[in-house]
Amino acid sequence: MKIKSLKISLSLVVLALIAMGFSSSGIDLSRYRVNDELELNYTVPNQSEMVDLFIPLTPQFNLFLGKSYLGFREALAFKESQGDYLTVNPYGYLGKYQFGKSTLHSIGIKNPENFLKNSKQQELAFSAYTSRNKWILRNDIKRNIGKTVGGVKITESGILAAAHLAGAGAVQNFLRSGGVQGFEDANGASIRYYLKMFSGYDVSNIIANSKAKVTM
Repeated sequence: MKIKSLKISLSLVVLALIAMGFSSSGIDLSRYRVNDELELNYTVPNQSEMVDLFIPLTPQFNLFLGKSYLGFREALAFKESQGDYLTVNPYGYLGKYQFGKSTLHSIGIKNPENFLKNSKQQELAFSAYTSRNKWILRNDIKRNIGKTVGGVKITESGILAAAHLAGAGAVQNFLRSGGVQGFEDANGASIRYYLKMFSGYDVSNIIANSKAKVTM
């Protein structure tokens, strides 16, 4: 902490009070004595201490994103990591969307540590991976939208969310087997659950692209 001294002049105090109109109110200031060289000591935090004192504010509102693409993206991110860019789970999956290192490598990201610190790169990775999955699953999407498979009504957004969880190949196996060949991750999340949970979002703006990569 830095110690600073503040010297208050009697004449300045009197002038300030007069300017505020106290003199016209009939108040007698003669009985108030202020030492002309009075030192008032106070402390202020330095920069590093300000960081320690920082208290994050809790938002007082919730942003409604509905069934938009942004709503789809953020809902999936919340399920994966509660939207935390810095999360690494016990199995080594990284970031807001919980990517594995092999998946990152396939879309052009070779430095997982930098990836974890770069929120823009994480968003680009989600877009690239989803575009690839849409291309792989393009025929399965056309054949199955609106149908009920394994007790779940199939939508495009549900398929893409399930592919994010299990990979496009596992989703193809589920759909083509009539829901018989399922998948669960280490936390018990299943293709069927993702198909249902993320159904009905507008993901029409995702472009199917077999070569989508992160180029930054």
